[in-house]
Amino acid sequence: MNKNKTFLAIIPARGGSKRLPRKNVLDLCGKPLITYSIEAGLKSKYIDKVMVTSDDEDILSISKKYGATIIKRPEELASDTATTFDAIKHTIDSLEKFDYIVLLQPTSPLRSEKHLDEAIELLEQKNAEAIVSVCEMDHSPLWCNTLPEDGSMKSFLKEEVLNKRSQDLDKYFRLNGAIYICKTDKLLENKGFFLKENIYAYKMGKKNSIDIDDEFDFKLAHLCLQHKENNGI
Repeated sequence: MNKNKTFLAIIPARGGSKRLPRKNVLDLCGKPLITYSIEAGLKSKYIDKVMVTSDDEDILSISKKYGATIIKRPEELASDTATTFDAIKHTIDSLEKFDYIVLLQPTSPLRSEKHLDEAIELLEQKNAEAIVSVCEMDHSPLWCNTLPEDGSMKSFLKEEVLNKRSQDLDKYFRLNGAIYICKTDKLLENKGFFLKENIYAYKMGKKNSIDIDDEFDFKLAHLCLQHKENNGI
């Protein structure tokens, strides 16, 4: 790995959350949710700085306590209409230049420094400009369709899918929200991580891909982390 390249991890964490209030600072197995992402970034072999951007004083205080550099996000960048890119650009503009930006959403507590290092190493191996983490889907989208008002399933499945076993269908992957890496110049030019070319997937396992959006996800993450702790993983 060419360590001449520099990596800035940005953790965007707003104070407001409608489905699970105050989720970024909720206690998850003994520490606030956001700290799992901070610790993963700080333990990475390649990440040079971990920055938390937030409008919330509690989040900023906790983040600083756990070793992150913090930046107060202006009110206009903390509204429901503000995008993640807006917060990232504000952070980039406030700092010295880094070659790559690593977006770590605080809602992925089972993403570890191992995953970060592997994703960055994949970036190097592929000579890529962007890497995005994915995981295999539980169910093939080929088994899915919309339903008409009367609930008829007359054309629900395509002919080529009928009578096929799930294991005979192609594997499909989805974004898991855990890791986004992009060359800084390309990110700013594109206004997002999804470049049109030279972008590759980093595959993660299902158990590390929990993305906390509601109370069920939170309880599931708690069970997974407890299992890891109990088994010394």
